[in-house]
Amino acid sequence: MQTPMLSPSMMCAPLESLPQLLQTFSDEKIEMLHIDVMDGVFVDNLCLGTDYCRSLRRLTSIPLDLHLMITEPEHKLAWFDIQPGEFVSVHVESSVHLQRTFAMIRALGAHPAAALNPATPLSVLDYCLDEIDGILLMTVNPGFAGQKMIPSMIDKISDCRRYLVQHGYPEMPIEVDGNVSFENGVRMREAGADIFVAGTSSVFAPGRTEDNIRRFRSALYSASRR
Repeated sequence: MQTPMLSPSMMCAPLESLPQLLQTFSDEKIEMLHIDVMDGVFVDNLCLGTDYCRSLRRLTSIPLDLHLMITEPEHKLAWFDIQPGEFVSVHVESSVHLQRTFAMIRALGAHPAAALNPATPLSVLDYCLDEIDGILLMTVNPGFAGQKMIPSMIDKISDCRRYLVQHGYPEMPIEVDGNVSFENGVRMREAGADIFVAGTSSVFAPGRTEDNIRRFRSALYSASRR
């Protein structure tokens, strides 16, 4: 069983307190930093560009968890100076050459992952599983923070865990992104999730960040993953 991991959504992080926030994340042993990259085409928003990624790497040693919500990512990977050990999620809806894109990410020493929008069926992964190190399930339609989780996504997480077991990948991590609140996080964990993109409804909720992190970790550790 995978130990639950936190990946705070940096699009929710206040820039004015970024150095202090990164120190808190380091002190609390945050595993990854989730970077939402949006191009205004694949989703109707713009967010967190290449310079932000480079600057963040200079400020912290915490690995980045790059979520590329962009068209034709295979032509743009070089823009991000991807580092060994980072996670890089590419949407299956965004590229017609998925295996090639995943291979390019792995060649950089990073971990390729397949991201799926809420309505995208798991069957799109049938011929990709050998190429990836994880699956990112969107539990809201991507593009904006603060949305409510689509209720059927709990079933999709369960279906994904079952799918991975049936295909011989029982320990492949499932990452969840979208309204990963204290309460929803527990349900997601129980359904089979491992990596939790924490935003305004958990880590960045009102209150001290370190208290929110500890509360969330405690809740996740008390849940039993399927």
